Amino acid sequence: MKKKWLYGMLAAIGAFAFPVSAFAAEGEVTTAVLELGLNSLFVFVAAMLVFFMQAGFALLEAGTVRMKNAGHVAGKTVLTLGITVIVWWALGFAFAFGDGNSFLGTTGFLFGGDSAIGSFSVFSEIGVPLNLMFLFQMAFAAVSLAIACGGMAERAKLSVYIVFGVLFVGLIYPIVAHWVWGGGWLGALGMQDYAGSTVVHLTGATAALVATILLKPRLGKYNKDGKPNSIPGHNQVLTVLGVIILWIGWFGFNPGSALTPLGDGFFGYVLATTNLAAAAGAVAALLISWAVMGKSDIPSMLNGVLAALVAITGSCAFVDAWASIVIGAVAGVLTFFTARWFERAGIDDPIYAFSVHGIAGVWGAISTGLFATPELAETTGVGTAGLFYGGGFGQLGVQLLGVIGTFAFVLAVSFIILGGMKVLMGLRVTEEEEMMGLDISEHGTYGYPEQMSLLQQETSSVKPSANHVS
Repeated sequence: MKKKWLYGMLAAIGAFAFPVSAFAAEGEVTTAVLELGLNSLFVFVAAMLVFFMQAGFALLEAGTVRMKNAGHVAGKTVLTLGITVIVWWALGFAFAFGDGNSFLGTTGFLFGGDSAIGSFSVFSEIGVPLNLMFLFQMAFAAVSLAIACGGMAERAKLSVYIVFGVLFVGLIYPIVAHWVWGGGWLGALGMQDYAGSTVVHLTGATAALVATILLKPRLGKYNKDGKPNSIPGHNQVLTVLGVIILWIGWFGFNPGSALTPLGDGFFGYVLATTNLAAAAGAVAALLISWAVMGKSDIPSMLNGVLAALVAITGSCAFVDAWASIVIGAVAGVLTFFTARWFERAGIDDPIYAFSVHGIAGVWGAISTGLFATPELAETTGVGTAGLFYGGGFGQLGVQLLGVIGTFAFVLAVSFIILGGMKVLMGLRVTEEEEMMGLDISEHGTYGYPEQMSLLQQETSSVKPSANHVS
């Protein structure tokens, strides 16, 4: 009874939200029209949740960097979002989901709306308008670019975000998306990546890793002996708020990928596994930081939440609830140790993009090959059971192939693009600009103008003592 009441209410809302499709040619509301309206409303809300994740990235990254770079980091989030919208319309959507071959799509450029459905046969029978699928998938691309740009924080030129953003959304990300979701070779093999542990997160994180390596560490990050120094972010409260927003946004990311609230309500199950994994990642990361460092570390806990969400993104529709807790907890622990290892190895990743989104993305792909159940693989219609459920090494092998293929492709193309940019235009601001902060050097004003002005006054008023030795 409650389910019928809920569907009736959603149908009414859908009719008001999408009045054009609310009536059949005879003027009667049919079951098919109601279903289309409900699916449309569902995907629209999911797309808005994923879109709103950009606010989470802005807060997370701004809080993680120093005050002198906070405005720049938050502002570039809007810039990269704008780039994504335009380039996805012109090129990305066609390369990712247009009809073509097993490597990339070749139709549907300069997306023309629902009338272009003939160029996107992969969406021909999903029961959602093409315009909404364009919006939903665009939000995914924007998330991947936000991850890729995270590795450049506090030292990259603004122009680098523009040029690389265009090439990433127009070429790198769409090709990987096509491989898995657009009718490409990995999808044909049955790779299980429900909402993008590999497609979205590993792709973005691999590009971030390349950028981090080519840009080299921030000034003052390492001593002459190679020992890393801590460069804490300026506002931990902002990072907490950012993570909470991202956690909520993930309810559009994963459950939204069901594309419908109808049937047996499968999206609710996906939501449950997503939420359980995130909670497990938070607790596990905090506990492991406490055990290793002697104090419970809040940033480690926040990274644990995000890593768990990344890991469960690919497997949320394929694993039992108990397995989602294991997947989330392992992701939280893995991220804690890998972040410390990369830092000691000389890789200065300010927001831990590769640890959180790359390593956890790999684990998410592998975990599906281990924990996928026969029933859920049949429900989704993708792949087979995992190793622990009698599926042997078949599905696990496909998952590993997808991870290796994605990592190798993105690594190579990103090195070519960013390496060429480094030679032709340079990637990094000058030392003087980095010291003064990218807020003032790139934009002419501070994100915190009053506080930074006071800090400058205090610094200039400090005079060397008589015993000072330069």
